[in-house]
Amino acid sequence: MRRWILTGDNAKHWKSQLHSRADWLWIGGLLLAALLLYTKNLGDLPLRDWDEGTVAQVAREIWRSPANWLHPKTIGGEPYLNKPPLMHWLIALTYTIGGVNEQTSRLPGALLTALGIPILYSIGREIFHYRQPAIFSALVYLVMLPVLRHGRLAMLDGAIVSFFLFTVWCLLRSRRNLRYCLGVGIGLGLIGLTKGMVGLLLGAIALLFLFWDTPRLLGSWYLWGGIAIGSLPVAAWYAAQWWQYGHQFTDRAVVDQSLSRIWQAVENHQHPPWFYLLEILKYCFPWLIFLPSGLLYTWNHRNWRWAKLILVWGGGYLLAISLMGTKLPWYVLPVYPAIALAVGVQLAQFWQQPYPAKYPRYAIAFLTLLAVATWAASFYYSPWNTDPDWELQWILAAVAGTMTFSAWLAVRGDRQFIAVLIWGMYVALLLFVTSRHWVWELAEAYQVKPVAALIQARTPPNREIYTSFAYNRPSLDFYSDRRVISSNFNQLQQQWQQPHPYLLLDRPTLERLKLPAIESLGQASGWMLVTRE
Repeated sequence: MRRWILTGDNAKHWKSQLHSRADWLWIGGLLLAALLLYTKNLGDLPLRDWDEGTVAQVAREIWRSPANWLHPKTIGGEPYLNKPPLMHWLIALTYTIGGVNEQTSRLPGALLTALGIPILYSIGREIFHYRQPAIFSALVYLVMLPVLRHGRLAMLDGAIVSFFLFTVWCLLRSRRNLRYCLGVGIGLGLIGLTKGMVGLLLGAIALLFLFWDTPRLLGSWYLWGGIAIGSLPVAAWYAAQWWQYGHQFTDRAVVDQSLSRIWQAVENHQHPPWFYLLEILKYCFPWLIFLPSGLLYTWNHRNWRWAKLILVWGGGYLLAISLMGTKLPWYVLPVYPAIALAVGVQLAQFWQQPYPAKYPRYAIAFLTLLAVATWAASFYYSPWNTDPDWELQWILAAVAGTMTFSAWLAVRGDRQFIAVLIWGMYVALLLFVTSRHWVWELAEAYQVKPVAALIQARTPPNREIYTSFAYNRPSLDFYSDRRVISSNFNQLQQQWQQPHPYLLLDRPTLERLKLPAIESLGQASGWMLVTRE
């Protein structure tokens, strides 16, 4: 029998091939798990107001008139000067393939966000000396509720995070191969074509990390050349908008929608500096249990590359957005990969402890508390309640079972509590995305699709409809393919005097207006569409 002996260079080559094969298996497995979770039942719920409704409007106008791809418009031909149109282009492309619907509206963002999970694993393989922290970081990021929710919506922020993950990965790779500096520029350019000035902030975070960790790269022409190449399409787009719209573009897109958000609250989105800390506290459980010890361990090893990256990425970005005047929940999304890395480091430390391990009492106590709270919530929504909710009960029961079993294993000193915690949260989130609750903002106002169907069926195209509802609803504009404008009492009276008015009114407002010669065109979801006879 022939015996194979691996020595010297042959042994190193075999070990390298083994590591590469294992890494590709992990990347493939993480990608499949992410695609299932992020794309399942995307089209079951209507688009929500504001970002989703607006993004879908712009994408549909591009799809209808491809000549407008460079200068997109909204319903009624109004110029869209809010954000660069990369995501709108991708959604318009999916409309060409699969038609205009919720599934195609959300698919590009969901796919891009899902790609961020294996990219984060690859970042972990670049900064950690062994595989376990990279695995746990990617798995924790996979089952983070705020990343999942906003990544599945037809928004820009999930894609922004994935583009920045790609930028960081190329930045780390460029330490060994300067050609990856081109990827750094491409990543920042994609961010600039998606959300404009955010690319400057994230680019500053990346350069600050380089200044602390690898300052020699800051003098590399490869790096600055790559950034220049990636910035060219962004600069060309901004130049094209200025050429088309002049000062209207600079005042609206550059100042009002970007720069002014730094020093003042735009559209009344004003919150205290600790707003984002509260957002993390609300939505990061159960991983928040391990974050303080993970951050402490990171700080104690701040001379290591991985610790520098976590501290600059998480701390620098969180400080910057906390000082901004305008605060929105999804602005904090780029912090979550850094949180996942810090938690992944701590979980890897727990995993390496010999059995039976002594895990911190606070971790066991919090897991037990979460188990008790979620069991109580699950029973609250059970059939014994006057208003049971089976979907919510099963979701909460899955979380409660996960916390209970994890706490029991942790008490026994069994490291498998980490695996149970990750797998249980994955199952619970699968139940969550198949329910009607994952876009919970839809419950804040009336059902939009029946009202939109009424408007579309009973009003001429390109007509403006005025409503007594408190604010404009971009989702209603999208589904009705009309502009539905929120108006106060006096404005509604004035519109009634115009030729062929169309008003969408709730019954108390209709009775208060006392309009003469009313012709009712129908009603839906408690709203009546009327015109003059």
